[in-house]
Amino acid sequence: MRKMIFSLVMAVWILSGAAHVALAQSESAPHAVIEGMTDRLVTTIEAHRGGFEQNPQPFYSALEALLDEALDFKWIAYNVMGPYRKQASQEQHQRFAEKFRRDLVETYGGGLIAFGEQTIVVLPPSDDVADRKTVQVAQEVRSADGNFPLQYTMGKKRSGEWKITNVIINGVNLGKTFRNQFIQRAQQYGGDLDQVIEHWSATAEGDA
Repeated sequence: MRKMIFSLVMAVWILSGAAHVALAQSESAPHAVIEGMTDRLVTTIEAHRGGFEQNPQPFYSALEALLDEALDFKWIAYNVMGPYRKQASQEQHQRFAEKFRRDLVETYGGGLIAFGEQTIVVLPPSDDVADRKTVQVAQEVRSADGNFPLQYTMGKKRSGEWKITNVIINGVNLGKTFRNQFIQRAQQYGGDLDQVIEHWSATAEGDA
């Protein structure tokens, strides 16, 4: 049950890329971005649900494109590498970011198809977010089984766009979780980052 809930909520996080860039220009931009993704989330699920079992690739491709819109993946991957990021080459940084993204899409994307009776609610900002470069946005996934809180960390890019840089799901900090996994695997492979990248999986035994 825990893995199923984690997969569903993780998939909701992945699809947070559904917001349009234009929304990022409003005064309450971070919350508008997350609000905007909710409508497109439901639309995307319904559009791909019917053909997913026969051919999931179109859905995964759409999901990967959405990731590129909303997540600052280079920054996220850089931080997931923890203390090993400084010794990694630019090519390794890029390769890990791509592997990390594909793994999330293929591992948790299927959870979106099971999305049905849940309601996603974005909580209003508790204070003024104007002129900030980093903002926390709170959201809840509500269902008959209970409410599952999410908290997005969003950073403002020089271009003015808001990008998701981390998420906390039901008290679990995903950035820290994945970073700990990377460190453990780097130790397992004797610091061989190529091996860590090659064998990376976000759902190693005991992680979820």
